[in-house]
Formats: sequence, structure tokens, C-alpha cells
Amino acid sequence: MSMMKEFKDFAVKGNVVDMAVGIIIGAAFGKIVTALVSGVIMPPIGVLLGGVNFSDLAFVVKDAVGEAPAVVISYGAFVQTVIDFSIIAFAIFMLVKGINTLKKKEEEAPKAPPAPSAEETLLAEIRDLLKSKS
Repeated sequence: MSMMKEFKDFAVKGNVVDMAVGIIIGAAFGKIVTALVSGVIMPPIGVLLGGVNFSDLAFVVKDAVGEAPAVVISYGAFVQTVIDFSIIAFAIFMLVKGINTLKKKEEEAPKAPPAPSAEETLLAEIRDLLKSKS
């Protein structure tokens, strides 16, 4: 089998395509959550804390000297990222929980017995014919 054929078989499998779609949607969802947190959630929290802008919160470890920039630990951006992560993790948790609930309902649903095979049907007909002759 040629390498191109192997790659084509791999790339068009359902799981790979589904994963790619999930990654793209996840990246877009991450951007939406980041915009929500930075533009909607953090400003009111900053106002409640006395007009603090979280993206500006930082510790200066070493001041700027000449051409060298200041060494800064930006903990405000970290707090904002933790909130982003928490919202995304909670949304994914709820999605997985919903999927698991649906799977459990499918497993609990009574399943119809499988239809008899052609061989079984033929044997049943032969049995019925033999019963009717006796």
C-alpha cells in the first residue's frame, strides 16, 4: 500500500474528521469565552474591587534599567486566564455529562430481539410442516 493511500485512509476516517471539527469549534469557543471574561465578567469585578483593571495587575520584580525592560509578574492576566479555563472546563463538563446521560438512556432502553436468520426461519417452517402432518 502506498504512503499516499495510507494517509488518505487515515485522514478521512470519521474519528479524525470529528476530532478536527472538535478542535476548530473548541478554539472558537475559547475565543468567545475569553471575550466574555475580559469584556463582560472582569470589568464589574474590577469595579467591585475599587476600579481595578485585572490585566494591569502585576508585581514589578526589577525596574527597567536603560534599554532592559522591567521584570514583571503579571498575576492579573493569570487570574483572568484561570477564570477563562474554569468556564471552558465547566462547559465541557456539562457537555460530557449530557452525552453520558444520553448514552445511559440508550443502554437502558429495551432492545428488540434480533430477527431470526433465514436458516432459523426455514427450520421453523419445516417443524411446522412436520407438526401439521402428524
